[in-house]
Amino acid sequence: MTQSSALKGILALVAGIAIFSVQDLILKLISGDYPLHQAMLLRSLTAIPFLLAITRYFDGTLRTLISPTWPAMLARGLLNFCAYTLYYLALAALPMATTVALYFTAPLMIVVMSVFILGEKVSAPRWIAVAMGFAGVILMVRPGGDLFDWAALLPILCSVAYAGSMIMARVMGTRDSAAAMAFWGNLAFLACAAALALVFGWGGSGEGVHPSLAFLTRGWVWPTPWDMFLMMSCGFIAAVGLTLLTQAYRVAQSSVVAPFEFTFAFWGILWGWLFWGDLPDALGWAGIGVIIAAGVYVLRSEGVKETT
Repeated sequence: MTQSSALKGILALVAGIAIFSVQDLILKLISGDYPLHQAMLLRSLTAIPFLLAITRYFDGTLRTLISPTWPAMLARGLLNFCAYTLYYLALAALPMATTVALYFTAPLMIVVMSVFILGEKVSAPRWIAVAMGFAGVILMVRPGGDLFDWAALLPILCSVAYAGSMIMARVMGTRDSAAAMAFWGNLAFLACAAALALVFGWGGSGEGVHPSLAFLTRGWVWPTPWDMFLMMSCGFIAAVGLTLLTQAYRVAQSSVVAPFEFTFAFWGILWGWLFWGDLPDALGWAGIGVIIAAGVYVLRSEGVKETT
């Protein structure tokens, strides 16, 4: 792996996380009124033309979508669907900061999986960066009593599924493009969301039910024009975000880019401040400093080391 590919992977990951954070915000805002499967179905349908355009632009042809490895790409999409569904169900019940903190076991799992599954050699700076990043997140969010809610298990399970899907992206990246993997992943989202809609679409309002279960089992609600726009805008967000995240783990070693997953915490703070009036205290800002230091540490250590 060259320094250039590492930098490209890091930039793609940071950009993809920033874009996806907007989708998280939208789904958090609508989680009390609409079911998750409705939002995911509208999102997946809207994403199709954008993903086709992305594939045509970056791959130069749509033929990359017709690959003999499509079952593997579809399987990776199913794993991704499980990851994001678990995360969004947790987001409906837990504060955003708590959900983000629990999700951040994912970078650790990605690094560990990269060692045992991919056989990657993880340098000391990368291990230190992961540990620093995780410590920074704990400083920022300091999850408390909400951890006793059973929904707190959901983002941890999400991190396992997400780590597995990104490891698969690294393995499949030698033969499939990021755009193709994102397209097939979106088809898996579409199929799963449609299946959930058939099962739960005729359900009730979810009143009196745990927020996570209500977000999953609530029946379809005819959206307002603005809410319809928000849910459909997630299609564009998902098309670009999925492509960037897949590209990140496709071109660079998983253990190199994984520490930069922690940048998602910045967006959690920003949206929490803008929409709920929450700002970090002194320890929270200290956590931000630690996360920035972790990222700079990886960049400098990878920059001065020549790898092949």
